[in-house]
Amino acid sequence: MYKVYHTIDNLAGSVITLRAQGVKYRELAEVSSRGGTSLAQVIKLDGDTVTLQVFAGARGIATDGKVRFLDAPMRVPFSDALLGRAFTGSAVPRDNGPALTDNLIDIGTPSVNPAKRIMPRNMVRTNIPMIDVFNSLVESQKLPVFARAGEPYNPLLARIALQAEVDIIILGGMGLKYDDYLAFRDTLDESGALSRTVMFVHTASDPIVECMLVPDISLAAAEQFALQGKKVLVLLTDMTSFADALKEIAITMEQIPSNRGYPGDLYSQLAARYEKAVDFEGAGSITILAVTTMPGDDVTHPVPDNTGYITEGQFYLRNGRIEPFGSLSRLKQQVNKDTREDHRTIMDAMIKLYASFKETQEKQSMGFRMSDWDGKLLKYGERFEKEMMDLSVNIPLEKALDLGWQILADCFEAGETGIPSKLTSKFWPKDERAVRL
Repeated sequence: MYKVYHTIDNLAGSVITLRAQGVKYRELAEVSSRGGTSLAQVIKLDGDTVTLQVFAGARGIATDGKVRFLDAPMRVPFSDALLGRAFTGSAVPRDNGPALTDNLIDIGTPSVNPAKRIMPRNMVRTNIPMIDVFNSLVESQKLPVFARAGEPYNPLLARIALQAEVDIIILGGMGLKYDDYLAFRDTLDESGALSRTVMFVHTASDPIVECMLVPDISLAAAEQFALQGKKVLVLLTDMTSFADALKEIAITMEQIPSNRGYPGDLYSQLAARYEKAVDFEGAGSITILAVTTMPGDDVTHPVPDNTGYITEGQFYLRNGRIEPFGSLSRLKQQVNKDTREDHRTIMDAMIKLYASFKETQEKQSMGFRMSDWDGKLLKYGERFEKEMMDLSVNIPLEKALDLGWQILADCFEAGETGIPSKLTSKFWPKDERAVRL
C-alpha cells in the first residue's frame, strides 16, 4: 500500500516539507493539488520531517495537497532501444519518440567495489593530437575539461563523440541552451554516430531538479551497458550547472552555505558521480569526460577546485585550444609505453621546445634582438599551434607522431632537439633530395 499524507507543513520555491514515517532517501512521491499532479523526490530526512524536491516546481501546490509516496527511487528504463534517442533529465522522451517503460533500473546507486575494478590499461583514441599524443585518454579514466564561458567545449565534446573508439556514447547535458542540444543532435545524426548515442538533456528552461538527475541517469545507463561488455564514454556538460543546481536547492532548504554559497557536501556530491568511472573485470568500462566551466576563468572556484582533487588530471581549454601546460592526464603513462616506442620522447621534446617558443615570443614582444635559434623556435611554434594544437586537426595517433617528427625536422637539426640518437636514426625524416642524389 502506498503511504498518503494530506498536510504539507512548508512550501519554499520547488521544495516542500511535511511529516511522514517510513520514508526512504531518494524515494519518489506524487504531489497532488488543485494545480494537478507533480512528481517529487525525497532529498532530505530529519527524523519524521521529510523534504521533497518537486520536479515541476511547487507553484499551484497548497498546504492541503496530497502527497503519495511510491516506495521506489527514481528509475530509468534500460534496453538497446535507448540508442539513438534523446530524453529529458527525468528520462521523458525529448525526441517525440515512444516512451520506454520496461526494464527499469535504479539511479544513484553506489560506485563499484574497488575489488571488482582492474587497472586502467587501454587507450581511448580520439584522433585529436593534443589528446592522443600529449595527454592520452585512458579507458575508465575520469577527466574534466576546464574552460571559461565562450570556449568551444561543446563542439569539442561533439568531435570526441564522433571519433572516439568506443562502443557507446552517453551525453548528459545540464543547463544546455536549446541550440546547443540541437547542434549535438544534428552533428551526431549527420555523421551516423547517433545510432550508438544516448542523450539525456536538461535545458535551461527545464525544472532544476532534472539538472541534478542528469549525471545519475547517464551513469546508471552507462553501467548497464558496461556490464554487457560495452566500452562506454560518458560526456557530461556542464558540471558547474549541476553544482549550481545543488546550490540553489541548498539555499531553498536554508542550509548553512560553504565556500561561495555552495553546499558543504559539494565534494562528496561530485565524487559520487566521478567515481562511477570503472573498468570491469571480464566486462566493459565507463570513461567519463566532463566539462567544468570556470566563472571568471578562476580555477580556484569551488567547482573546479573540488573537481581537481577527485579526477585524474584535466584538459584546459583556452583560446579554442587544449592548453599543453595546464593539461594533464595522470594515467597517460599506463598506455604511452605500449603505443609506439617514440611516443613518450616526441611528447616530451615537442612540449619542451614549445615552452622555449613561448619564452622567445615574450622576448620578441619586448623588443629583444632575435638570434637564429629564436627564429627556429618561432617557426616551430607557429607550426606546432597550427598543425598540432588546432582542434580541427583530425589524424590517427601514428600519423600525429610522424607529423611531429616532420615538424621537428623542418625547423631544427636532429642534434638540437635533445632526442636520443637511437630514435632520430630510426624516425628522423630522410631528406628526399639527398636520397635522389
